[in-house]
Amino acid sequence: MSTLQLDENPANFQIRAFKPGMIQINDKTLTQSVIVAPNQLIEDWPPQAAADLSAAVLAPILELKPDVVLIGTGSTHVLLPIEVYGFLINHQIGVEVMATAAACRTYNALSAEGRNVVAALLLG
Repeated sequence: MSTLQLDENPANFQIRAFKPGMIQINDKTLTQSVIVAPNQLIEDWPPQAAADLSAAVLAPILELKPDVVLIGTGSTHVLLPIEVYGFLINHQIGVEVMATAAACRTYNALSAEGRNVVAALLLG
């Protein structure tokens, strides 16, 4: 399990550790996919694999009004259907897709900078 170093970060929700199948946000250990933003945590997000991602399951992200969404696709980077990218881009939201470990590190770095970021993380 990789442990992430904590810097000064004004975000209320920070990722402390990640390994496939488990993520620690603040002092809470979770085993289901999540959406995390600096000021909100959505637990038990339904998709469990990249193949489950669609505009419908990404809809809760719109309420958070992020500038950028990081999609963690599990242990490896997976290319997503153009419809998934298009859904977010059509709502003027930037999107980056990467393996979940990389998305966790990127989320912490961007939230520490005070950026309006959301991470949608698959834990597989």
